[in-house]
Parts: sequence; structure tokens; C-alpha cells
Amino acid sequence: MTTIARSTDTLTRDALTVLQPGFVGTTAPDWLLRRIGEGLTSVGLFGRNIATADQLAALTAQLRSERDDVLVAIDEEGGDVTRLEVRTGSSFPGNLALGSVDDTDLTRAVAHELGRRLAACGVDLNWAPSADVNSNPDNPVIGVRSFGADPQLVARHTAAYIEGLQSAGVAACTKHFPGHGDTAVDSHHALPRIDVDLDTLHARELVPFRAAIAAGSKSVMSAHILLPALDPTRPATLSPRVLTGLLREELGYDGLIVTDAVEMQAIASTYGIERGSVLAIAAGADALCVGGGLADEDTVLRLRDALVAAVRAGELPESRLADAAARVRALASWTREARGSVAGPGAAEGAASGSDIGLVAARRALRVTGSAAPLSAPPYVASFTPVANIAVGDETPWGVGVELSALLPGTVTGTYGPAADPALVLAAAGSRRIVAVVRDEHRHPWMSSALSALLSARPDTVVIEMGVPQAAARGSVHIATHGAARVCGRAAAEALLPTPPLP
Repeated sequence: MTTIARSTDTLTRDALTVLQPGFVGTTAPDWLLRRIGEGLTSVGLFGRNIATADQLAALTAQLRSERDDVLVAIDEEGGDVTRLEVRTGSSFPGNLALGSVDDTDLTRAVAHELGRRLAACGVDLNWAPSADVNSNPDNPVIGVRSFGADPQLVARHTAAYIEGLQSAGVAACTKHFPGHGDTAVDSHHALPRIDVDLDTLHARELVPFRAAIAAGSKSVMSAHILLPALDPTRPATLSPRVLTGLLREELGYDGLIVTDAVEMQAIASTYGIERGSVLAIAAGADALCVGGGLADEDTVLRLRDALVAAVRAGELPESRLADAAARVRALASWTREARGSVAGPGAAEGAASGSDIGLVAARRALRVTGSAAPLSAPPYVASFTPVANIAVGDETPWGVGVELSALLPGTVTGTYGPAADPALVLAAAGSRRIVAVVRDEHRHPWMSSALSALLSARPDTVVIEMGVPQAAARGSVHIATHGAARVCGRAAAEALLPTPPLP
């Protein structure tokens, strides 16, 4: 009986070890601390958990008071996807901006500074970078989160990002394997399907992941996408052919494999989170991300119990679960050893860090077309705002209105959605020069139509594209920022002044 009890306890701890749950609040709830004491080894943070750098440092210290090797993960890509600066916008441009500059030293420096700020707050696993090749410009969820559409460019910047981030003591999690760039469906909502042959997959999607493995990425995140050329029935997250056959055996990756969030509809609405989680671990995943949407103790217990029940029923080999848990603990050991080589928690504040590398990078990423006169008076900013995808969220502000207001006091901003009436924009602008801000104009016919009407009535309108600059440049001046981070807005605003700052 004693041996069985020990075995059962080990099994339960292993099941808890492979979970990466989220929670609600800016302090750790009692249930989370209790489960950490029972074996939970990872915790995921989101914007709802972060108020200030000092608060975040206190939170991570609270988590580590239960065990000093707990992995604290975050989805901090920089650019459009930020949790650290969810209410203000990121101090760092995102991947497309860095890819457009194509200076791997710059990418490495940006990632290092981002990692330094995360480490200063006690965060040691970043679910980034995105290594997706954005080969489909209509992709609704990747876009500016990708370094670009060229596999070799994406590969070299993925490697540089990993090197920069991990040199700051923060583990990278390269995503979304085997590549989410050629999808027209957001896996938060449904299961995307990519119908390409194996030759295309190897020549395009897998190139950046090979580079990531060579660069020593500590973890890789799977995608909830169906690739019939690899597995006609199961999405990558649940496919032994993809995770074990391709990633482990063919590509030789031996680090931690993390799933994308199992509550995303691509998994939840097709398999259910319990069954999906069991299949993912059986397929070769080592850790289950959950908690962006489901963030409570009941979810943790449901997944823990589903894994334990699957082992006892013979559906999941106990050795596979033990191997997954061992990989989680190995990464936790690496991060614990890397900890302590960064500055105190205050350094996580952008202003306190002493580094403006993010703004420098954003300035270098600008592409300006046209040579109209700069702004000489406060303009009217018409911000055409599409519905944000779930990865980006709608909490994070974007645009140039705030930044232009700081540089040209008196600037007025109006926000317009799919029902935008150009006549109302013109009336609100009056005699002011119009600055039209768009985001992925090529994907939104209503936005393109509104912009055409404005330019017809007011040819001196400035156009700022803060998404993928796929549409033709137009306007008296057209600025492509390659992302909507706060620093991208600042750089664009500066470029409209008579004497913009030097990069």
C-alpha cells in the first residue's frame, strides 16, 4: 500500500507539473499557492495580473515563496502583443518592424532589453518569439507579429531574438510550430487548415524553426492547426506525427514543448480541454498552456484529474507524463540558475531602464512615401479601428493621437469603426489637416473605402498604416510603421514634425 500511495502522489504531482495555468488578480490567490506547494511548477501571467513593475515583482516573489523554481511565464512579444505594458502600449516595436529593418544586431538588442525588463520583474519564460512566416497577407491573427514573408529573413531574426532574450536569463518559447503564417482562420475561434505539400512546408514554415533549434530555444509552442500533409486528422498540438515524429525525431529538438492555450476553440470546441490535454501530452507535448480565458482552480483540477485518469486507464503512458514533467523541471532549473544577474524591479519600467532601444528601432522601421509639407499646426487624427484579434486584445491603446498631442498640443482625435461616415470625419476635422490612421487597410474594405473618400475630398491628408503595409501607399505623405506599438506611434508622430529627431 505504501508503494501505491507513493506512486499515486508522484502521478498527481507530475500531472500538476505539466500545467501552465493563469489566474485572476494582481496577487496570487490562495488556491494557486496551495497547488504550487502540491507540485504545480508553472504559472502564466496576462495583462489582468499586471499593474506596475513593482507590483509584478512582488507577485512573482509571492509565487516563489512557495517554491523557488516556479516558472513564471508571460505572453510578451512586444509590439502589438504586450502584457507588461497592456494599458499604455509597448516600449518595443514588434517583429514586423524589426524584420523590415533587417538588422539582426538590433533585433538581438531589443530582445535582450525586453528580457532584462522581464527578468527584473521575476518573469523567466516568455511565450515568444513568433517564428511564423506571414506568407498569407490576409492572415487575421499573425500579421505584424511575424518578422515577414521571407523564410530566411524570419529565420535569422528568430535566432537573434532567442539569443537576445535568453542572454537576459529569460527562456524563449518559439511559436507557433509548425507555422501559423499561411492561415486565413484565427485558431482562437476555429481550427485552421493549411493545405501545402511537404516540400513547401520544409522550404517555408520549418526554416525559422530549424534556426530556432540551432539557436538553442529553450521551448517551442505548438499551433492548433491542421496540416493534412503531416497528419490528416489531428491538429499539430495533438499529433504524434508532428510533435514527436517531426519536431523531436526529424528536427532533433529536445527542449520543452508547450501547447498554445488549450481553451482556444480550435481544441476546446472539437475535442474539449480535458481530452485535448491528454492527447497533447500523449502526442509529445510537455506543458499545457491554459488560463487566458479559463483562469480558476476548477480548470486546473479538471486537467490534473483528466491526466491522472488517462494514465490509470492506460490511455496515457505514465512514462510519457513523467518525461514531460521532467522537461518542465529541467527548464525551471535553468531559469533558477539564470536568475539574479539582472537589476532590481524598478528597472522593468521603460523610463527607468535608461535604454531607448525600442524607440530607436521604431524610428528605423518607418517607411515614408511622399514629400508634402510637415504639420505646422495641430491636426485632426482620424483613427480607423478594426476589431482586435484575441492575441492582441482591445485593452492596449494604439495610434498616433496621444503622441501627436504631446508634440503638437491641441491635436484632436476621433475614432471610427466599420460604419465610418467620411462626411462626419470631414465635418469633425474642419479646417485642420487630417491624419488618417489605418491598420491592415488591405484586409478591411470599409477602411479602404473611407480612406478613398477622405483623400478625394482632402488630398493633403496624411496616411499612417500601423499594420501590414500591403495596400498601395497613398496620401500626401504615407508612413508605414510596421506595427502599432506605442513607440511606433511616437516615431510616426515625430516624422510629421518640421525637424524630426534623428534615428
